[in-house]
Amino acid sequence: MSHQNQLKTNNPVHLPLGETKVNRNIVIEMVRVTEAAALAAVQHQGKGDKIAVDGAAVEAMRKVLNEMAICGTVVIGEGEKDEAPMLYEGEVVGSDDGQAYGPKLDIAVDPVDGTTIVAEGTENAISVIALSESGQFLKAPDAWYMEKLAMGPQYDISKFSLDMSTAEIIHEASKQKRTTAENIVVCVLKRPRHDRLISEIRAAGARIKLIGDGDVAGAIATCREKSGVDLLMGMGGSPEGVIAAAALKCLGGHILGRLHFNDDISKQKALAEGVENPEKVYTTDEMAGGEVIFAATGITAGAMLKGIHNVPGGKMSHSVVMRSKTGTVRWVEAFHKDK
Repeated sequence: MSHQNQLKTNNPVHLPLGETKVNRNIVIEMVRVTEAAALAAVQHQGKGDKIAVDGAAVEAMRKVLNEMAICGTVVIGEGEKDEAPMLYEGEVVGSDDGQAYGPKLDIAVDPVDGTTIVAEGTENAISVIALSESGQFLKAPDAWYMEKLAMGPQYDISKFSLDMSTAEIIHEASKQKRTTAENIVVCVLKRPRHDRLISEIRAAGARIKLIGDGDVAGAIATCREKSGVDLLMGMGGSPEGVIAAAALKCLGGHILGRLHFNDDISKQKALAEGVENPEKVYTTDEMAGGEVIFAATGITAGAMLKGIHNVPGGKMSHSVVMRSKTGTVRWVEAFHKDK
């Protein structure tokens, strides 16, 4: 690809007075946000310091967000203010105060989905961001976990439930796909807590794709035929569940999620923060409502996105940006000249 095709969006886009909806210009602007985070994170690739990876990406992402003509509130971020100096939950970002020209938006970020992946120099780390109109994302702090079942648009989600056994889920998936269980591939995070789940999936006759990190990318893989992944199952971070819901909504996919609390203190805090039913199973639209934009840039090479790589005079990035309103999915390759 010619370097002249570089995406050029260096100046903030001022929106019409009173604009409160997601604007199509913001769709393209989102790519700049994840590109910046990915380019910063890759500087620490393979050095074994995941804190440095995350810190660099967070700082770069926040800088670009603050150049945008929006009034955005981080609702899914790096944690609470006392623990995260930047992109913490509740932080307001953007160059506008929300009164002049910038729309009020909720923002969900994961500057590095797969910090360990980048630190160890392995595959499938991405930088992601999702945004929607105010009040449309499920509040899911970093301290909470979520039981997840994700799948592509080819499946009828109404036939599935988180209360089904693993064998029942595999059977329903194979029935809908009109194939046998051995042709169903399930993506699962490689964690000790999933040892039983892995055994149950294999006992049901299905196959497994284990991933070390990055279950947002794992959920998206269910919507990409070439990935070979049919389902994502297991327990992961609740912020990643909401971000995955945003991406799947744009792709026509589905996710079911149920919050999981490690102790009673976390559950009581959730109740105090407005979670009416801790046992509720949330659908895609309940986790990411309204119009949604999702963007991601590859940090390390992966099945969905190429990683940041050097070329003469600079670096190349590979990104995807999606919009639920139109169903548009744009793939963006950009050249970033060395400074």
